[in-house]
Amino acid sequence: MSALIVRILGEGQYDVADHAIDRLNELDATLEAAVESGDEAAFRTALAALLDGVRTVGVAHPVDSLDESDLILPPADASLEQVRELLEDDGLIPG
Repeated sequence: MSALIVRILGEGQYDVADHAIDRLNELDATLEAAVESGDEAAFRTALAALLDGVRTVGVAHPVDSLDESDLILPPADASLEQVRELLEDDGLIPG
């Protein structure tokens, strides 16, 4: 089983199985829509859901590992503007 290493800034890395990425992409799309609309409340809810999704489907990556992250997500307290700057054409989670 292959996995991606997802870093939540300020928190740590998680190993996320490939089969879980589709669900995270759904959460990412919701976050992207909230950022585009500028809806602060929807943004907060969507960011929390995405980060919780990673924590739920992921397994903590060894803290002493020097493995590079495949994906980097903003911290839970990131602002809408900070996340807007991080978004790529296909969201925070490509795919």
